[in-house]
Amino acid sequence: MTPYSLREHITNSFDFPEDEFSEEIRFKKKRTDGSCAAFKVAGQEMTISTTYYVGADWIPQHEGKHWIYVASKLNTKFDEESGEESIQNPEELVRVDVLKMLFQALEEPEVRDHTQELFEIKFDQPWIPLQKYQDLISPLIMIQFLNQLKDIVRKGLKKSYYKVERNLYAKVKGKVLVSKTIKQNLVKSKNLNTHCLYEEFGVDGLENRLLKKTLTFIRKYLATVKGLDSASYFEEAFCFIQPAFETVSEEVQLYEIKHFKFNPFYKNYEKAIELARLILQRFSYNLHTIQEQETILTPPYWIDMSKLFELYVLGKLKDEYGSKIAYHQRTYGNELDFLYVDGTDVKIIDAKYKPQYIGKSHQGLHNDIRQVSGYARSKAIREKAGVRDPNKLLECVIVFPNQNSESMEINNLHQLEVEQYEKAWKVGVKLPQLTTPV
Repeated sequence: MTPYSLREHITNSFDFPEDEFSEEIRFKKKRTDGSCAAFKVAGQEMTISTTYYVGADWIPQHEGKHWIYVASKLNTKFDEESGEESIQNPEELVRVDVLKMLFQALEEPEVRDHTQELFEIKFDQPWIPLQKYQDLISPLIMIQFLNQLKDIVRKGLKKSYYKVERNLYAKVKGKVLVSKTIKQNLVKSKNLNTHCLYEEFGVDGLENRLLKKTLTFIRKYLATVKGLDSASYFEEAFCFIQPAFETVSEEVQLYEIKHFKFNPFYKNYEKAIELARLILQRFSYNLHTIQEQETILTPPYWIDMSKLFELYVLGKLKDEYGSKIAYHQRTYGNELDFLYVDGTDVKIIDAKYKPQYIGKSHQGLHNDIRQVSGYARSKAIREKAGVRDPNKLLECVIVFPNQNSESMEINNLHQLEVEQYEKAWKVGVKLPQLTTPV
């Protein structure tokens, strides 16, 4: 298998002695699908164009043979020509910590309602061997699983008949296990005890035991990943889910997991059980195996970095300004990112995943200012913000990623004025990053 390493929002060419073709990988969305990467092969050369998505996937028409890995465009020490990370001094390598961005954003409860189109995982395709540091998908699968589990808990755990084995005193129920009764009771002079096998009705069925085992496995996994075990999203999810599973056992045999048959009558269990099996199979039912491997098999996946940055900014704004921030106000086909209202102080805020705004650079800024200014002129938005004066000019703020910034907070919406426009500002925010060499 041949890997091709790139970063987002770039076009690279590689030698590719295969048949000619032209195709792209699409990211499924409710409205309009996004393009993750476009491929064109002609004359023994392949040109790959990436957009604002990071992830790993098979090259179209070459599944199981050639694959691509797309990293963040904000990573340093990246060779534009070869598509490889070029490092003179490994300590200088900086990678954006995508997972930390996600979990810092998830600390804000409102963010959790807007993650449906943040990532896509292709469970039905062959899995790709990635380096450990490239594995962004394990926690994302766990998020999906916990979300499914919370939905199940809200509706109530499924009750079913399941077999139990008990050593009953002075009574008989179901089928008598003669051999065990003789060996463990009669030969020990426990003449009133009888080993019985019978059915009970309750929540301790196989499906719930499988979910409980996976829930316990996730807690142990998170304890091995620095920073994730204390992430508030996971803590709150466990506090909500675990009481419902208190009386459920974790006793599940390996053959039961591998040959589990889903009951289609319980639709809300289908996805949760599928994810539970994937999580346990992914780690070969043993955490120690994953810790000893340099590579890990991962299903193809994509993460929408522009959406993730938007949610990250939402978390920061909510943390600083609270209820003064309204998210995704929609009016007549327009949808602005954030609306700041503090009495008569009203600001239109837009998150742009464009690092070219660093310093006094205005490359590409004019179109974005026009877009945000259009929102500021919308009568519906002005009405929602309580702006009565038709002559009042609303402030426009664009938030962008800036790894040169010293601050990871958004506590100054007047950070840098855009001199060509009235009441227009830029705010750079530093994203979390990994500095440890891998």
